[in-house]
Amino acid sequence: MTEKSHLPHFLGLGTQKGGTTTLHQLLASHPQVFLPACKEVHYFDLNHKRPVEWYAHHFDKAGKDQHCGEITPFYLYHPEAPRRIKALLPNVKLIVLLRDPVERALSQVFHARKRGFERLEPADALKAECKRLATKDPYSLQKHSYLSRSLYLEQLDRYEALFPSEQLLVMKSETFFEDPSGSWDNLQSFLELQPQKYQTNMAKANAGEPEGKTIDQLLRDILRKKLLATAIGVQKRYGFGWDWANKLK
Repeated sequence: MTEKSHLPHFLGLGTQKGGTTTLHQLLASHPQVFLPACKEVHYFDLNHKRPVEWYAHHFDKAGKDQHCGEITPFYLYHPEAPRRIKALLPNVKLIVLLRDPVERALSQVFHARKRGFERLEPADALKAECKRLATKDPYSLQKHSYLSRSLYLEQLDRYEALFPSEQLLVMKSETFFEDPSGSWDNLQSFLELQPQKYQTNMAKANAGEPEGKTIDQLLRDILRKKLLATAIGVQKRYGFGWDWANKLK
């Protein structure tokens, strides 16, 4: 295949439950951007054995001057995705949204329970994670990787080892929602898009599971201790963090 224009200019890597659905809707509103009808194509993880023509077909309807992209949150976590992306799209721009790692993990647990991927209670599901992932079962890798997906530095290390920093935009999910206009400006600049005003009526999509607000504080405190190194590391590397981490230092 030689028609590179039918391959993405950018990818949304994740994180899951970090705002990628809203990111998809926001980018889809820009006239210079083309996104596939399905939000998650999963080419570099679940569908990596399919031919590149299958992947390119998702962008067939893009206009000549549009920037093609797609958003699949599993890409950030999947161990083989960075290498596969580098091989096919060495110059692609990569977008990452990082949410409070504790709240992200809890939200994924409730997301899994709501959709039937998880039958255990939250505390038990988190305890079972290591044993499940040790089996190397692809299903658990995707569906039961609660704490593991919140270990952001390990995941980003894989990308930063392959891609220069100017191809990677790491944003704080909470800022993305609290200051959408400013975040939108930064995103457009990164993707070299003609500036478009943020649509104030843009709704937050796929909002976090409300059950997370009722979680036992003891469980939340345990998770904060386990993820403290991640939170501190994110602050040192990317310049943003979460208040609870500073209190636990």
